[in-house]
Amino acid sequence: MGMSERQYLIDAISVNESWRLFKILAELVDGFESLSDIYPCVSIFGSARVKPSEEIYEKTVAIAKKLAENGYHIITGGGPGIMEAGNRGAREGGGRSIGLNISLPLEQNSNSYADIQLDFKYFFVRKVIFVKYAQAYVGMPGGIGTLDEIFEAITLIQTKRIKPFPVILVGSDYWGTLWEWVKGTLLKRKYISSEDVDLVTILDDPDEVVNTIKRTVIL
Repeated sequence: MGMSERQYLIDAISVNESWRLFKILAELVDGFESLSDIYPCVSIFGSARVKPSEEIYEKTVAIAKKLAENGYHIITGGGPGIMEAGNRGAREGGGRSIGLNISLPLEQNSNSYADIQLDFKYFFVRKVIFVKYAQAYVGMPGGIGTLDEIFEAITLIQTKRIKPFPVILVGSDYWGTLWEWVKGTLLKRKYISSEDVDLVTILDDPDEVVNTIKRTVIL
């Protein structure tokens, strides 16, 4: 390959990277413009693989509905499973139902309950929108993506990059063992402080979830 060919490839890569920046900015602007007037919001996370027949699906609907009835709007990932349940509960409770959909080869088809549906290509942009417009996080049982979202919020609160807000994990039978490991391993080895452990609240009852958020997030 001659010098001119190499330079052509370098220039082509540079142009592609520049266009990628514009696409990232476009996703951010779209999110900011669509949600700037919607307050207060609760972001709900959980597995896309949960079926409507499962108990945790119905519990998610109940939590989202109760939050909506109390004046809170609901943000989810916009897909099936727990996300669908959150959007459904928001609509049934009379709140704004927001879905932040991500383009994935598997599992992520948008649900029909989101009144505001935004599409993202970049995970990190989507996570910015989740955090920026949430006054609380509710983590239902989920997989790696759910863990990623929850620990992202905890990290940002711990490092004081964002103002503290409630991070509630629903399901002591699901989250309890993980948090015992956090306390028994991370805290014991002094990789975190006792204050970090208290950044998360584990609850089971939908009313307790709503009341915890109401005590912290003023309408």
